[in-house]
Amino acid sequence: MDPVTAAFDATPREWFLPPDQRERAAYDGPLPIGHGQTCSQPRTVARMLRLLDVRHGQRVLDVGSGSGWTTALLAHLVGPAGEVRGVEIVPDLVAFGRSNLAASHRRWARIDAATPEVLGDPEHAPYDRVLVSAGATELPLPLVDQLVLHGRLVVPVQGEMLLVIADEDGPLVTTHGAYRFVPLR
Repeated sequence: MDPVTAAFDATPREWFLPPDQRERAAYDGPLPIGHGQTCSQPRTVARMLRLLDVRHGQRVLDVGSGSGWTTALLAHLVGPAGEVRGVEIVPDLVAFGRSNLAASHRRWARIDAATPEVLGDPEHAPYDRVLVSAGATELPLPLVDQLVLHGRLVVPVQGEMLLVIADEDGPLVTTHGAYRFVPLR
């Protein structure tokens, strides 16, 4: 079994949904989690995680952690030797995500309130991988700057999924299909 499938099996989506959405956990579409935010479509999350190519022991930043599902999936992928930091701008979702993540018992992962006007988590950078679960209007260079050399960033930009690899000569960017996300704030 590939690592992403194993992470999905170990991290049921229903654990990260509001009670009124849990019976819809198997639905392969985005589900509302409140505050105009969603828990992303499973097929999309799987695609993003495969592009991110997370390895055991890595440090990963999860931007727009929402319900905590992607943070917990990433924590499964890095294992206890790694570290995952989720950041979320909506205070109620920070609390919701933290509660959900705590129930997963992956203590090497955490969710923090995003610092207003700061993209990502430069204070704790650099990261091996950065996942963004919200749509940007342009390539978020501050997140590229938070990567180690040859680190990977997966981010939807203007409806297109981008894989960005930090290189000595600047970011290497490839496109991987069209997707819709809530806006990155």
